[in-house]
Amino acid sequence: MKILFFSDNYPPETNAAATRVHERAAYWVKWGHQVTVITCVPNFPHGRVFDGYQNKWRKEEIIDGVRVIRVKTYIAANRAVLRRTLDFISYMFTGFLAGVRIGRPDVVVSTSPQFFAAVAAWALSHFRRIPYVFELGDLWPASISAVGAMRPNFGLRLLELLELKMYRDSVAVVALTHAFKDNLVRRSISGDKVHVVINGVDLWRYGPRDPDSDLVSELGTGDKFVIGYVGTHGMAHALKNVLKAAQRLKDHNNIHFLFVGAGAERDMLIEYAKDNDLGNVSFLPSQPKDRMPQVWSVCNVALVHLKDSPAFKEVIPSKIFEAMGMGLPILMAAPEGEATKIISKENVGVCVAPENPDALADAAKVLALDAQQTKKYASASHKAASQYSREAQAQNMIDVLKAVTQSDADADAHVKSRPR
Repeated sequence: MKILFFSDNYPPETNAAATRVHERAAYWVKWGHQVTVITCVPNFPHGRVFDGYQNKWRKEEIIDGVRVIRVKTYIAANRAVLRRTLDFISYMFTGFLAGVRIGRPDVVVSTSPQFFAAVAAWALSHFRRIPYVFELGDLWPASISAVGAMRPNFGLRLLELLELKMYRDSVAVVALTHAFKDNLVRRSISGDKVHVVINGVDLWRYGPRDPDSDLVSELGTGDKFVIGYVGTHGMAHALKNVLKAAQRLKDHNNIHFLFVGAGAERDMLIEYAKDNDLGNVSFLPSQPKDRMPQVWSVCNVALVHLKDSPAFKEVIPSKIFEAMGMGLPILMAAPEGEATKIISKENVGVCVAPENPDALADAAKVLALDAQQTKKYASASHKAASQYSREAQAQNMIDVLKAVTQSDADADAHVKSRPR
């Protein structure tokens, strides 16, 4: 099968969408499928082109057998809403044009975020009469409204109508959570076309290991109980709450918070920690994907943190599965929803109310003091990881793509067989 995938992000970028799309695509290539990904030059999240790349109109490379076509875009850091929107829209146009020029695929797929990648794929599917599959990783534009990046207005309503149009026109929607499927069904999208394929982890990459001695030395955390947040430092994550919890724990010298990643609020967080003399907090920049196991290895607990908004009841942060792969207990501060259900069901950690620094600080103290219970959470976490294998989920998604392309082929054959 020939698969054309639209994704705004792709390795060497390391955010959740880039990782998910690439790891699944690599399995599909291994299984004999041809996969082409149309994406941008790597620049996320700082809006700076990665070393070794140039923002050209078209550049091709092969990554793990996947054909990657990079197109020229207006590049902006993951901060200002208007500039980021221009970035997204430019990709929509140049990505569409690149899709017109390549050989005919059997199916075109897009992932969200971001929304305009889906628009490009949807438009191309109409233009070339190719089945379109929408992989739903984020309820956009609802999520940008939830974090306050865009106020409800006529423009937002138009985007919501276009979103619904793309769901209806797709031959299938692959949702990353059951809550996303429920959301679409409530909005009159047929449940029969919505398939749930939860995010996961490449188990060959992650696994319990001794702390990386060089990184421990760099951070000075050899005798500390480290609670690690690894991921985007954005508006959706409300990470200032974590620093407020750290303030409440300044007298607990054994507890240390580690932030690893980048995002719109990172500079603010560093400044806040400095202004409040938070010696129990460290920051590391974004790390290459192959270094993530070493980063996780210095953590005793993985922190998952989301803004207190109904929109985030429906998401499952991918760092949950990396933490499981590493055999780490999970401390989650998020609205009660699908992600918290996983933590409770698998008994892999503790959930507290979002944006409540007292509750977060208290939970951190309990995990640090109760070594026996924390060890039980760690064991359960590693055991649960096998249920969320990236390979198994790649198989689930390719089964959906096979089914829709076969249905399309059968429909074409039926039309051609009609007497004239």
